[in-house]
Amino acid sequence: MEEVGFVRADLIDLKSIDEQLQRHLSRAWTMEKEEIGMESREIPIKHAWEIDPSKLIIKTVIARGTFGTVHRGIYDGLDVAVKLLDWGEEGQRSQAEVSSVRAAFTQEVSVWHKLDHPNVTKFIGAAMGTPDLNIQTENGVIGIPRNLCCVVVEYLPGGTLKSFLIKSHRRKLAFKVVVQLALDLARGLNYLHSEKIVHRDVKTENMLLDRNRTLKIADFGVARVEASNPNDMTGETGTLGYMAPEVLNGNPYNRKCDVYSFGICLWEIYCCDMPYPDLSFSEVTTAVVRQSQLCFGFAEFETGDTSLLPKFFGKCDEAVLGC
Repeated sequence: MEEVGFVRADLIDLKSIDEQLQRHLSRAWTMEKEEIGMESREIPIKHAWEIDPSKLIIKTVIARGTFGTVHRGIYDGLDVAVKLLDWGEEGQRSQAEVSSVRAAFTQEVSVWHKLDHPNVTKFIGAAMGTPDLNIQTENGVIGIPRNLCCVVVEYLPGGTLKSFLIKSHRRKLAFKVVVQLALDLARGLNYLHSEKIVHRDVKTENMLLDRNRTLKIADFGVARVEASNPNDMTGETGTLGYMAPEVLNGNPYNRKCDVYSFGICLWEIYCCDMPYPDLSFSEVTTAVVRQSQLCFGFAEFETGDTSLLPKFFGKCDEAVLGC
């Protein structure tokens, strides 16, 4: 793909199952106001990504966080994960701020709603709390106040790739499994980049597995459209250990920062180990930015059959670097 022609969007945070999305929970409805004398009334606009709450059943809690809970659920017959997110009590922000963040969240979710790829977690829909919004549970019906947002995505029973690799640390993975996981990730990234989306937080913790061990990219909390001017994309965004040197250094960057993070994930998948396990933030930054080094040990590659590695990395290069 050519480097030109990318259009910037300040915010297309698409996170459904990570805490960073919770900062934008009030962005679900834009409101139009009609002036009637000295009064105004709010008219909600129906969006394509809005779910019908009457079709949603919330089941058991599978995770808890500072800003909400994640539940197993059923939506219109589909097995889903449901996250209830809380952006705070009314009055904590001005009306202008609330209107702004709601409009931004609408943009974010609208973009995510359009993503469709076998290696990207499927976004089902979302709903903002309203006084008359109720959701069924196994024990009855609950109401969702205005300060809560309900986000629904496909449920992936295999958990995170990181958890899978940790469980496989002692026995390692069969080479064909390594290749399959790496290609799934490469194809998912290639798709995102073809849609001009830079994920900016590529790591094994943000990859989910279905029951067939197909890898799907998740967690779009810091994703954004790639800017046509690289200088418009700066700042330390991502997770230590996976961040490219230009990101760590606060320099302009583009989708290639995802490719760097992809390379770290390749090593992690092959070795079933964590990158930089014993280094501090400053040590990682020094090694990566100032010394242009990868700090994890490559002894893993020296202990086994490495004859297939060129073919392995070659396949992955074709899948991801072509974007």
